[in-house]
Amino acid sequence: MPRHILLPFVTAALLLPVAWAVQVPVPAGAPAVHDIRPGPGVTGTKMLSAYAPDLANTPGDTTVYGFEGQEAGATVFVAGGTHGNEIAGIMAAIVLVERARVKQGRLIVVPHANNSAITDVDPERPGPPAITVTTPSGERRFLYGSRRTKPSHQGAPDPRTYRHPHPKADETLEGAEARNLNRAYPGAAGGTLTQRIAHGIMQVLTTEQVSVAFDFHEAGPESRLAWMVVANPKNLETAASALFDLEAMGLTMKLERSSETFRGLSHREWGDATQAEAYLFETPSPSMVNDTAGVDFVNDPKLPLAKRVGGQLATFAAVLAAHNSGAPPALRTAIDGVPSMAEVERAGVGAFLR
Repeated sequence: MPRHILLPFVTAALLLPVAWAVQVPVPAGAPAVHDIRPGPGVTGTKMLSAYAPDLANTPGDTTVYGFEGQEAGATVFVAGGTHGNEIAGIMAAIVLVERARVKQGRLIVVPHANNSAITDVDPERPGPPAITVTTPSGERRFLYGSRRTKPSHQGAPDPRTYRHPHPKADETLEGAEARNLNRAYPGAAGGTLTQRIAHGIMQVLTTEQVSVAFDFHEAGPESRLAWMVVANPKNLETAASALFDLEAMGLTMKLERSSETFRGLSHREWGDATQAEAYLFETPSPSMVNDTAGVDFVNDPKLPLAKRVGGQLATFAAVLAAHNSGAPPALRTAIDGVPSMAEVERAGVGAFLR
């Protein structure tokens, strides 16, 4: 039987720091705490610092939720909250934590991948401190943050410009992008807080022998990324198969191949550095606009949160089904409790929370 399906959900040993690690002290502080209520499918939790000890006692530490199926199979990883203001991805991950049940394989979910970003206000697209969702247990409050690590948590000032150190990288970005988790992979032990978070997530993927990895995002309604799946080249065909199935269900998603020269992004670096098939989803959010004044991030008439969360979950399920169709029985996964897009749109996100 393949080794990876026998590995327990255990603490990782650190890989050697990559050459571009910068030794920067990061301010100590407790990570943000969230109203997440694990469902019966969750079989264990730990902090990301179990995989990257230098995240301990920093605002970048975050909870990792594990689900063990009774039957061995593939390990699936989900990250929400890479950007703290892309709330459909966060809420889709929370729905999985509170509703999913794994029959075969394993599921690992990190709803707030950048837990520092959730404590900041995005100067370009400010939003409320939190959103409110009505659930069977009453109104629940979920923090709303920023695209990037909070500056005071980073441990270093923003450079004038930021360029990823990969030799093929050809993008020179504004310096604040050094705090963007989705520009920082594979990260660095002992680096800035953003680099440490990226390193910790890479440790999860490597140590837990993840087979399929997802990064849930949102884009502007007019962005070319809206309603898009971005896939690592090695799993592009699986993504295309999933999109055909989604089209048949009434959801049209575009497909893009990971760039060879735009580096540091999850779908590229996760897939290149580990055995995992790597995917990123983008749903269109009304909050991703230049002027957020008066925007209803939850109940927008054209793009309500329910539509976006439903789209994230539907795409997640379709990609897993496509993965299973091409995998031997011992490397498949079976996850119950994931609501369909139609169910979420009809009942609202809160109906699938505890």
